[in-house]
Amino acid sequence: MKTIYRIFKTTALVLLALWMVSCQDLLTEDPKGQLAVKNFFNSKGDLDLALNGMYSKVAQDMYANIWAGFEAVMGDDISTHPAANKQGLREVDTYNISDNNSWVTELWGARWRLVKAANFIIDNAGRTPDLTQEEKDAGIGQAYYWRAYSYFYLVMAWGEVPMVVKDEINYNMPLASIADIYDLIVSDLKNAEQMVPDNYTKEPFARNGVNIAVNKGAVKATLAYVYMSMAGYPLNKGTEYYQLAAGKAKEVIDASKKGTYYYKLLPDYKQVYSMEWNKKNPEVLLGVYYNLGIKAITNAPLADFLADYAYGGGGWGDTNGEIKFWYDFPKGSRKDASYFPKIILKNETQLRDWWEDPDPTAPRVVIAPCFMKKVETTTGDEFDYTNPKVLMNQNGEKTHQIIRLSEVYCWYAEAVGRSKTGSITEAVNLLNEVRNRANGTAVADRDIYKTTMSYDELAEAAYNEHGWEIAGYYWGNIATRARDMLRMDRIKDHFEYRKLNPAIEVAPGVFRKEAVSVSGTWNDSKVHLPRPFVDSSINPNLKN
Repeated sequence: MKTIYRIFKTTALVLLALWMVSCQDLLTEDPKGQLAVKNFFNSKGDLDLALNGMYSKVAQDMYANIWAGFEAVMGDDISTHPAANKQGLREVDTYNISDNNSWVTELWGARWRLVKAANFIIDNAGRTPDLTQEEKDAGIGQAYYWRAYSYFYLVMAWGEVPMVVKDEINYNMPLASIADIYDLIVSDLKNAEQMVPDNYTKEPFARNGVNIAVNKGAVKATLAYVYMSMAGYPLNKGTEYYQLAAGKAKEVIDASKKGTYYYKLLPDYKQVYSMEWNKKNPEVLLGVYYNLGIKAITNAPLADFLADYAYGGGGWGDTNGEIKFWYDFPKGSRKDASYFPKIILKNETQLRDWWEDPDPTAPRVVIAPCFMKKVETTTGDEFDYTNPKVLMNQNGEKTHQIIRLSEVYCWYAEAVGRSKTGSITEAVNLLNEVRNRANGTAVADRDIYKTTMSYDELAEAAYNEHGWEIAGYYWGNIATRARDMLRMDRIKDHFEYRKLNPAIEVAPGVFRKEAVSVSGTWNDSKVHLPRPFVDSSINPNLKN
C-alpha cells in the first residue's frame, strides 16, 4: 500500500513537527524521521505540538477541492466542466472513475494522514506528565473525533477500506466491512463524547466567543448524522437508528436552547457565509478556521464560479450548480445568498442572468448557475456580485463549516419522520425556523410546514431543507447532498436522470441542459470511489 505505507512509515513525531511543509514532502520517505516515539509526550508542550500537528492536517487537507471533498459532485446539486483540466472531477461527476484518478489518490492520502496523526495521539498522549486527567482527556478525545471523522469520510467515499488503528505497516492488510468501520466510528465518537468538554473557554481552543476545536456538541451532532447514515443504505438498520439519531440531535438542540451551548441560528441566511461572522459564527458547531495574516495554508475562494465571469479575473470553473436543483430551489433570501443572483461576464459591466449567452460567434462553454458562498475579496469586505472590479485571488480565509445548527434541526426532523416516532409538532417548529429564515421577511411565507403533515412528508421536507441549506459549499462537511443521497440510495436515480439530461425551461422560451453528459449502465459500485491503483498494486486486498 504505497500511499498508506509511506504515511504510516513516517514516524508521527516528524510528521507532526513538519506540518507546514508540502503534502509531497510528507509522503517522501526519510530515514532521519525514524525517531523514538518514547521520547515524545514528556511535557504539556509535546501534547500541544501533537494537537497542533493534527489540526494542521485538518486545515491543510481541507484547503482545496482536491483534498477537501470533491466526491460531492456525485450529488444532484453540483457539477463540473466538460473539458479543460477537470478530468479528475469529471470522472466523479459522470460516475465513471478510474483507479488511477490523481484527484482520488490525493483525497485518499489526505484522509489517511489525519488517521495517522490521530492514532499517534490516541496511542501515546495518555502518558504525558504534569497534566490533569481532564486535560489529557480533552486532547485524546479530539483525536478520537478526527479519527472517526476520517473513517466516516473513508466509508462514505470508498466503502470497505483497511481499518488502521495503530501505527503499523502491513502490506496485506485486509479490508474491513462497512459494518465494522461504522462500529469503530461510533466507538470513537462515544469516547470523544465522554472526554471533550461542553465548551472551551480559553485559547487555543476558544477564540472570538466560539470554540475552534471539537467540543461535546460537535460530537453529539456528528453521532446524529452517523446514526442516520447507518439507518439508511447500505446497512439499512432502519427505525432504531433513526431514533438514535433523533435522540442525539435533540440533545444538541435542547442544550443550545438552555444555554449549555452558545449555538443559535443567525437571523439572516446571508450572514451564514459572510465575512462579518466568519470567525465568530454562533451557528457553526465545528469549523476549520484560517488566517492569512500568519501565512498559513488557506482555502481557495474562486473554485465555485466560472472562468468567463468578470470578477477577479474569473474563477477556476471547478464546479457549478446543477440546473434542475437550482430550478427546484425555493426563491428567497437563502437562494439569493447561495447562488449569484446575476452575473457579469468578462469584458462587460452589465448584470445578466446566468443563462444568457450574448455572443453566438463565441458561445459560452458552460452555462449554469453558480454558487456564491465561498467567494471572498482580498480586502476582507463582503463580496458584491454587482461589482466586476472586485479584487480576489486564490487564497482566502473563509471558515470551512463542517456542521451548522440548522443542519441539526433538519436531521432531527428527518429522523423523527423516518422513525415515525416522536413529536411532529416539535420537529415542524424547528423546520419552520430553518425555512422562515430562508424565505426572508415575507409574512405570506412564514410557517409553511404544518403540524398536520404526515411522518413521511416531514422526513422528505427535512431532507430537502437540508439539501438547500448546505448546497454547493463543501470543503469537508460531515453531511453533503451526495451523502444524503447515498444514505437514501438515490444516487442511482440521479444517474438515470443525468443520462437523459433533459433541457429545462429556465426562463420563458429559454432552455438549458447540463454541459457534462453521463452514459453507461448503473451498478451499485458507482456510489463509491475506487481504491487507488498505487495502493491496490501492492496490496491485492485493495483491488476494486
